[in-house]
This record gives sequence, C-alpha cells and structure tokens, in this order.
Amino acid sequence: MRTSYLFTSESVSEGHPDKVADQISDAIVDLFLSKDPEARVACETMTTTNRVVLAGEIRGKGIMDEDGNWAEGVREEIERAVRETVKRIGYEQSGFHWDKLDFANHLHPQSAHIAQGVDASGNKDEGAGDQGIMFGFACDETPDLMPATLDYSHKILQRMADDRHSGRAPFLEPDAKSQVTLRFENGKPVEATAIVVSTQHAKGYDEGENEAELHTYVKQVIADVLPANLITANTVYHINPTGSFEIGGPDGDAGITGRKIIVDTYGGAAPHGGGAFSGKDPTKVDRSAAYAARYLAKNIVAAGLARRCTIQLAYAIGVSKPLSLYVDTHGTGSVGDDQLEAAIGKIDKLGGLTPRGIRTHLTLNKPIYGATAAYGHFGRKAEGDLFPWEKTDLVDDLRAALA
Repeated sequence: MRTSYLFTSESVSEGHPDKVADQISDAIVDLFLSKDPEARVACETMTTTNRVVLAGEIRGKGIMDEDGNWAEGVREEIERAVRETVKRIGYEQSGFHWDKLDFANHLHPQSAHIAQGVDASGNKDEGAGDQGIMFGFACDETPDLMPATLDYSHKILQRMADDRHSGRAPFLEPDAKSQVTLRFENGKPVEATAIVVSTQHAKGYDEGENEAELHTYVKQVIADVLPANLITANTVYHINPTGSFEIGGPDGDAGITGRKIIVDTYGGAAPHGGGAFSGKDPTKVDRSAAYAARYLAKNIVAAGLARRCTIQLAYAIGVSKPLSLYVDTHGTGSVGDDQLEAAIGKIDKLGGLTPRGIRTHLTLNKPIYGATAAYGHFGRKAEGDLFPWEKTDLVDDLRAALA
C-alpha cells in the first residue's frame, strides 16, 4: 500500500440537480414506508427546468393495487412530497420553483416476476431484490472512520447550506460543489494542496466587493472545517473558477437519481458495486447490503482490528444467502482477513447477511431515507432511527468471535 501520495474527493450540495433527484426519490420511499413497512419501491426522478418526472415500480398496502389503481389521496400526497422537498432545499427561482414546476408521475406496479423472486413463500426465505456486488469501507483517517478528503468535502457544503438556510450567508443559492485534495505521508493526511468550491450565488456576487465577500466567506468556512495543520502556505484555492454561477440547479443541468454514487459512498477511496441507493426500499440489496458492508467494515476498524477495511458482498436475485463475503484490510489488519470472514459468519444477530437478516438487525423498514440523500450515506451520526449502520455495536461480537 502506498504511504505518500495525493488523493482527491468531491461532494455536491443538496441543491445539485442530481441530489435534488435523489432527495425526491427518497422522499417517496419514506412516504410509502410510512404507509406500509413492507412496501416495494424503485423510484427514479428526473429534474430539469421547472419540471420533475417520477418513474419506477412500486407495491404496497394503502398505496397501489396490482392493477395500478392508486389508493385514495396517494397521488396528491406524492406531489405534495415532491414540492415540499424542493421547497425545503430552497428553490424559488424562475427556472426552478417548488410551486410552479410541472410534475408528472409515471410510477406503476412492480413486476410480478420480480415479486415472486423477492417475496418469502412456503419454505423459501425472502430473496435479494436484484443480483449484484456491494462494497463497504472504513479507515482511521477521521473520527467518523471515513476518507478525510470526502469527509471535509461534505462538511464544507453542509456548513454552507446551514448558513444559507439560517440567513447568515444570504448571497448563497442552493447549488454547489466542493473538492478537496490532500497530501498523505505514511498513510496520514498532512496538507491540503488544493480546495475547490463552486457555489451558485445571488446576482452581482461575481464581481467587485461582493465577489470578494463571497471568497472571504468560503475561505473562512474551509478554515473552520479542516484541521488547522492541513491549511498551509502551499494550499491553493479555486473558488468559483468559472467566474459566474447564477444559473444552477435543475435549470442549469438536468438531474437524475443515482448519478452521484461516489459522492454517496467513499469519494473514490474504495470500490463501488455500481448500484445506486436512493429511491429503493431495503429489500434492494444495492442499498441494504451496502449499508451492511459499511457496518461491518466500520466495526472492524473501530475494534482496532485494522486501520483500513474493504468488504464485498455478492447476491443473486431471488436468493436469500449472499454468494460471497470478502474482507481486505490492505495489510493493516492485526488478524488475517480470512479470520475476519470466519468471525463475521459466527455472529448470529446478522442473520447470515440475508436481505431479511440485514433489514431486521439494522431496522431498515422505516421512513429514514430522506436524511441519507445529501452529504453522504456514511460517516453520519447514528441517532434515533437514523443511520443505524453507523453504530459500532459489533465490536465486542467481533472480538468474541475471534477469541
């Protein structure tokens, strides 16, 4: 493993067009799970200039019947959830306005052939909602056990969004991107070599004193977020490098659910299986098994069994048990990777990492997904029902299984 190198990750704000789409899709997931915890949802969203379109496959009691007939009032609830999401993000612009956008709903019943593979019946347990591979990762670069480059990229934009919503930075608009490049020595971040922040802004904040105010503000946010020792005389800032950024969000660029999967996960520091998370209920292993893999990797690092850990899980549609479990501690483990694989298999509470076992142990059949759809699904605080895969409550189980 290399010990001296430059590494970069990016993040995007809640107002980025793809993230608007993700948040809408997860608002629909939450709406349906609040009606039926066993609802099946695969909701895709497209956003563009004053337009939002939903498409996908759904099933659930009190939502839609097998013939595609909506339960009373549900269509109106869906549209209300869409508009409230856009309003919460802060879009009241001529090119994208929560109250004025055109809305189209093309959700339809889930395929009966998919349903028969996923549903439990007779002696058959619930199967995976699709085939695929999922990855989880953790490292000791930050207290949240996340890659530092991504962690700081997220936190810069979260702080800016908080300031925008509170009125402390009224010149900010919802769309923004960040990017952090760090220099590592002996595997630890020692210096920020380049930081990029592009933020949509109010009219006139691309010139003169207003531009200077915006640049000063962004640099202060960066200084507040990054550890002081990482900012040096060599740190290069690129703030709104195009010059102007007034037209943004879905008016500036169309958005699609699931296009920011690297932002959602580990910022490129770990592999990605390819499946997006947002818009999917927890029977979809693209989502639930990726959460389980993060949960396992984080607990391995939290237990002091490795400094870095990557976990892969693989599934087949309609089959309950995972096809494979792979652990890689990148040469940082205090025990063998094969021993960790065996230890995971001994922890009964994980339910054999079947889809039902995962969603039961992590209590995933709840309307908890709106909070995941911006600023990353990982490295967040496990609080109440939110982000249960970020808990480190498997530490003792892992140690016991290795004893």
